[in-house]
Amino acid sequence: MTSTDTPPTAAPAARTPVGVGLGLLRTMRPKQWIKNVLVLAAPFAAGELFDGRSAYHLAVAFVAFSLAASAIYLVNDANDVEADRAHPTKCKRPIAAGIVPVQLAYALAVVLILGSLALSILASVQLLIVLAVYIAVQLGYCFWFKHQPVLDICIVASGFLLRAIAGGAAASIPLSQWFLLAAGFGSLFMVAGKRYAEMMLAERTGAKIRKSLESYSSSYLRFVWALSATVLIMTYCLWAFEIREAHHNSVWSVISIVPFVVAVLRYSVDVDSGNGGAPDEIAIKDHVLQVLGLAWIATLVLAVYS
Repeated sequence: MTSTDTPPTAAPAARTPVGVGLGLLRTMRPKQWIKNVLVLAAPFAAGELFDGRSAYHLAVAFVAFSLAASAIYLVNDANDVEADRAHPTKCKRPIAAGIVPVQLAYALAVVLILGSLALSILASVQLLIVLAVYIAVQLGYCFWFKHQPVLDICIVASGFLLRAIAGGAAASIPLSQWFLLAAGFGSLFMVAGKRYAEMMLAERTGAKIRKSLESYSSSYLRFVWALSATVLIMTYCLWAFEIREAHHNSVWSVISIVPFVVAVLRYSVDVDSGNGGAPDEIAIKDHVLQVLGLAWIATLVLAVYS
């Protein structure tokens, strides 16, 4: 399909106020806000998740990151409108389909960015700084670095890492070095796995999923994937032992290593099959992975809060 295949007269007919509003909401991708629960990771491990003051600041961080992330999605789709129109599935996105005007998407993105920055001040200046860095890096990705090999996966991974850092910044909690390393390489593991799955899909169907994949080989992505998984497991184990020392030598944090490692291996099976998409999609479809995730969270709860 090319850009000329899209009927030019279809867009104006769909531009009703309700249609535009729903199109903007779809473009903001509210279902992706689930990623922002990462702001709870550091306070949860520190045992301060249910502290009244921390809970308020974490709620602010969650909403601020949700607004900022939606703004980035709007900018991304508006900037990629021509390429999306030539894509077999992305052509159905509201901006590419002509339902949402490009200028309106940019205008709403500016409002959401300013709103998220203003809201973050209610928690702390540190959160404002982290959020500003997140927005700057993601805008750089949208306009310049999206098609640059290596940089693209590192920038996407940094989005997850910055969410984890934001939780500590919002609640004024010192972050463990092992936690930061595990979060960073865990993010790289998921992003490299997603790119690998996309490459397998492209090879099977012949579809052009994303331009940056042209610069990768499946062996290289598997290398990044395996390397990040190795460092992830090692740093998580060190973090688990650190939690044990901080919480009266509780053995539960050490036990949490078992479901965590098995979950990483299970996730790898999904990705290696070439059928894995976004991490949230894999988690929804794989019930065994869900059980492992619940077991992992339960052991951490016992380690930190019992």
